[in-house]
Amino acid sequence: RRAAPSVVGASGWSVGRLAPGVSADPADSLGSALAPACALPEARRAGSADTGGVRYTTTRLDADSCYPSARLATLLRVPAASGGDTVVLGAPDILYNDRLDKRGNASLALQLLGSRPHLVWYLPSLSDTPAAGDDKSFFDLIPSGWPWATLQLFIAAVLAAFWRGRRFGPLVPERLPVAIRASETAEGRARLYRKANARDRAAAALRSAARTRLAPLVGVPLAQAHAPEALLPALSAHLSGDGQDLRPLLFGPPPGDDTALIALTDQLDALEREVRRS
Repeated sequence: RRAAPSVVGASGWSVGRLAPGVSADPADSLGSALAPACALPEARRAGSADTGGVRYTTTRLDADSCYPSARLATLLRVPAASGGDTVVLGAPDILYNDRLDKRGNASLALQLLGSRPHLVWYLPSLSDTPAAGDDKSFFDLIPSGWPWATLQLFIAAVLAAFWRGRRFGPLVPERLPVAIRASETAEGRARLYRKANARDRAAAALRSAARTRLAPLVGVPLAQAHAPEALLPALSAHLSGDGQDLRPLLFGPPPGDDTALIALTDQLDALEREVRRS
């Protein structure tokens, strides 16, 4: 004899997979103690039982609809074309030990499960190997409308950012409590050099600034403005003189006193004016 599968508490998509032609109603039965109200021998012998639970409908005309609740069966037997049948049970109450002695639960359970010489009890779990072709990725489980909804939310967020974002207007002048001359920084630095008696550093700063300004005037790259072998020949050619006379001025030792430092400043200014005029 062929096996007679019994499915307990199946709902949703699993009903159609396990019992083709059967669908589960979204509303469960309100009562549990129900009468058979069908011609199925097992149900008629058992009498009333604690079925209830999920309610089922079927398009099969040869199916036995038993223990109805609001005209929908909570126990459904569907014959198979190849022999045997499938029994769908809406609730597992009749199989619990503490409910076997109630009503016809024990009789109905033994008749449904003991109709064949071999019984296989299967409880599905997450560790079960899925059927071939049933493997689905995370993206396959996302509803089809979600990508479009996500795109629309992203566009809305970008538009909201442009709408609420800060916009920079024209510059607004700030009223300062005092006016500071641009030359005050240079004068303050000079006073610091004088107080520290750092004529060497002052002279080095003056010569470096002069070489930086003179180099572009005579066609010397700024990278070589502080190289005597590059700057002096160019100055000599520009002034039609001996560039070596300019070495003490541009690359010489630091002045010995403040008078010499002032003289160095005047000579550097004079050299720059001469180069600009020639």
